[in-house]
Amino acid sequence: MVIDLFSRRVVGWSMQIRQKTDVMLQPLLMATWRRRPKEKVLIHSEHSSQFTSMDWAAFLRAHNPEHSMSRRGNCHDNAVAESFFNLLKRERIR
Repeated sequence: MVIDLFSRRVVGWSMQIRQKTDVMLQPLLMATWRRRPKEKVLIHSEHSSQFTSMDWAAFLRAHNPEHSMSRRGNCHDNAVAESFFNLLKRERIR
């Protein structure tokens, strides 16, 4: 999932049974296509293997975003996404 932190809107998403690199790239492609950024965009990700893969690096080179990844154990960077998923579970699943 890709969230635009300025508008607080989900601008890209993808769901699959397994968490592979392409499930991470599809939301970015969707967000890039929908927003068509004219300036450099900051993309923050976590430390999982999907975000350190060669496919991920190739996407970053091709689309030239500013990549951000905080140090391990810093859970506050993901607060917006965690809050979104908590709300989604509370309103749609439970």
